[in-house]
Amino acid sequence: MHPIICTIGPINIYSYGLMLVIALGVASSLASRRAAGEGVSPEVIFNFSFIVFIFGTIGARLFYVLENAPYYLVRPLEIVMLQKGGLSWYGGFILGSIAALVYLKKIKTDTLFFLDLIIPFVALGQSLGRIGCFLNGCCYGKPSISGLYLPSMGAVLIPTQIYSSLALLAIFVFLRFRQDSRHEKGEIFFMYLLLYSLKRFIIEYWRADNGIFFLNLTLFQLLSVLIFIFALFKLVSLKLIKK
Repeated sequence: MHPIICTIGPINIYSYGLMLVIALGVASSLASRRAAGEGVSPEVIFNFSFIVFIFGTIGARLFYVLENAPYYLVRPLEIVMLQKGGLSWYGGFILGSIAALVYLKKIKTDTLFFLDLIIPFVALGQSLGRIGCFLNGCCYGKPSISGLYLPSMGAVLIPTQIYSSLALLAIFVFLRFRQDSRHEKGEIFFMYLLLYSLKRFIIEYWRADNGIFFLNLTLFQLLSVLIFIFALFKLVSLKLIKK
């Protein structure tokens, strides 16, 4: 669509990278305001956001490159070209989660409390990030007469990026309402995992950039099933413990 927003002298401003930066800024700023009301230093939020953003981006890129290894084996220089898109949420989630747990352990913070605090804003950041995907033309959907015309693809495709962005925005709103209601510690975080995995499982049926992996499902659908089961188990466990 519009992979390059503008050009300043010899520098190109890429829509994908710009939206990632905006997503980080908006999510961390709103999370820090929420944290202040919970007695958590905004500095902790910004440090956490920066660490997770860096390691999450590295993990997301590595997972995407491994998934598309044949392509990058003959184009190794493109591995670091993030302006072209190519990030896998699950790879970012794995490495980002490891970095988050290490940081939270280092500052001796209640992990589940902190994750409940920040996770709705993660969903909001993802929603903004998907707009970058749409502008960049990646994560595209299958051909459809009721879709949108993407000049970069030269075809009318299902706007899966927009659907994903709207779904993540709805998840953000729902989690914020739950955040302000009485809930068990960890419930907001595991509810996010449940809703995100469900969203991703459905969206995968409309995406055209991921092939079938096993049992007529894509790799990301299989991962979504595993995360959904894990999140559901944790939510049920929280309710049983409460009783």
